[in-house]
Amino acid sequence: QVQLVESGGGLVQPGGSLRLSCAASGSTSNYYAIGWFRQAPGKEREGLSCIGITDGSTYYADAVKGRFTISRDNATNTVYLQMNSLKPEDTAVYYCAIGRVGGVYPPDFGSWGQGTQVTVSS
Repeated sequence: QVQLVESGGGLVQPGGSLRLSCAASGSTSNYYAIGWFRQAPGKEREGLSCIGITDGSTYYADAVKGRFTISRDNATNTVYLQMNSLKPEDTAVYYCAIGRVGGVYPPDFGSWGQGTQVTVSS
């Protein structure tokens, strides 16, 4: 059983940056990718980015392409999401999850973390 714990959220001004972390425990050998998702109040969960656990291949949704960067540190089983040029519409609870396929379709992922709140406001 894989467990994921997100951290790094907080309050940031528009145009600012944050780096989120997703620490994985347990064996990830049967999985292909770890992804980042977010959910704003009243909205569906949205896929943002994923990274291949073994090959490091990456995918970005159009909403974050060019602003967010996903990376991994296999030595510590941690996946990061560097978020730059943040906008008020990026405000949401951010989650990480693990899946056996690529892409960012939420039903393909499981072992969801508890989430970390990101608020972009002046």
